Amino acid sequence: MNPALRMLLALALGLGGGILAGGHAPITGYLLPIARPIGSLWLDALTMTIVPLVFGLIVNGIASATREAAASHIALQSIVGFATLLTVACALGALVATGILHAWPLSEQAIALRSAPLMAAAGPGGTHWYEGIIPANPIKAAAETAMVPLLIFALLFGFALMRIDTRLGDAVLALTEALVQTMLVIVHWVLRLAPLGITALAFVAGVNMGAAAAGALGQYIVVASAACLAATAMAYLAAIFVGRLSPMRFARAVAPAQAVALGTQSSLATLPVMIDSAPAVGADPRVAGIVLPLAVTLFRAASAAANVAVAIYLAHLHGVHLSIPMLILAVLVAVPVSLAAVGVAAQVSFIATIAPICVALGVPFEVLPLLMAVETIPDLFRTLGNVTADLAVTAIVSTRQPQAIDG
Repeated sequence: MNPALRMLLALALGLGGGILAGGHAPITGYLLPIARPIGSLWLDALTMTIVPLVFGLIVNGIASATREAAASHIALQSIVGFATLLTVACALGALVATGILHAWPLSEQAIALRSAPLMAAAGPGGTHWYEGIIPANPIKAAAETAMVPLLIFALLFGFALMRIDTRLGDAVLALTEALVQTMLVIVHWVLRLAPLGITALAFVAGVNMGAAAAGALGQYIVVASAACLAATAMAYLAAIFVGRLSPMRFARAVAPAQAVALGTQSSLATLPVMIDSAPAVGADPRVAGIVLPLAVTLFRAASAAANVAVAIYLAHLHGVHLSIPMLILAVLVAVPVSLAAVGVAAQVSFIATIAPICVALGVPFEVLPLLMAVETIPDLFRTLGNVTADLAVTAIVSTRQPQAIDG
């Protein structure tokens, strides 16, 4: 059975059981002491991989991007375009999520979905805004899950690796790659137990909030999907105003790739169609042959926007007030984490790319597995937005490569 379907069934079983048992004290008194530790232990097993996984991904991603940029002027322009559009997409995701949740606040019953934090989230702290951004002790930052200073250290570490002897740099990268692959093995082991863990967590949520759980999850689907659609609209505007394409031309050009994206929910599976559609957006095939494979690997505009939206949804769920500087912080964390999540399976990247944003904002993320179980619908819009943005950035980079087009 498809893993996503198994998680969805586990969510339905847990929530349904919790809702039905909620009115029967003897049943809940017997089952809750069993469900709580199972859900907590499973979540802790998933959480323990986040810091080493994110550190390794950031270092490897920066090193890979730096080498690609050094090897090709087109690759450098592509990576700059990815980072720029990712930042805009994340900012749009923050605006859309904040606007929806202010216009449509979570109900008091929905807020019961939150549980007591199972781990301390290391949010922004200190007397001054700049305190804690640069890690005085990176090992301490990792131990305390202080994600912002850890990301800063990982970024600097990755850039510095590219400035030392290649033989030494490759040796360190082999170690960080081994770290990432080891963490991924552990994550896959933990995800095999996802039906058990999600059933337990969903049962507790069902007991706590009853049928309102379904409404809260439905609201999450709306928020995440809207953020993806905002990123998709950004891609159209970028292609029109920066890529100098007419709206109808771009819409016709991306339609085949969008259809495959909705059918497969995989940007990688859509790559051949995107390459075939590249001339329709005015891109030289030689330029598209460089930009699109890079885009599929590094550039997930809609996913990054949705990640920020999910963190903001969880902040509202847990009553964490997000000021404008905190929203900016969410965007700044989301961009490098998204760029670094190379070749990571969707279920793994869901936790690995959202949890760092939550930790940076001081938002508990224990509810993420329940949201992951209903991610099938938002994932459609994630893939749709990602491939649309891929073709948009291909058109933009191509307009800046007349020599490549002219031969």
